[in-house]
Amino acid sequence: MAVDDQLSRVFSALADPIRRDMVARLAVGDATVNELAEPYSVTVQAVSKHLKVLEEAGLVSRGRQAQRRPVHLEAEVFDLMTKWIERYRREAEQRYRRLDAVLAELEDPSRDRTETDVEGEAS
Repeated sequence: MAVDDQLSRVFSALADPIRRDMVARLAVGDATVNELAEPYSVTVQAVSKHLKVLEEAGLVSRGRQAQRRPVHLEAEVFDLMTKWIERYRREAEQRYRRLDAVLAELEDPSRDRTETDVEGEAS
């Protein structure tokens, strides 16, 4: 499957537990590749490959401070993810509210009838 939109690239990049852990580490503050590699039993080259995936997804950027090349988390990308997730969370909540209403009516059909329903029947 070709991943061509940013949201797909972001979710794909975050599918790997090491990359998610790196994002969590970068949420605390910028770090160099060597600092990010410390807790893992993988090579610095492997960490660099993980960072490249995160960078292509727009989750991180690399800067330069004298001899240091810190990796920086790009928080704006999380706004894109949050908007997408929030949209579907709201839709799911609406479905559950409708389901709750149906279940409540099944328990006691006379309890959930509104005045407009009763007025509509009288017409």
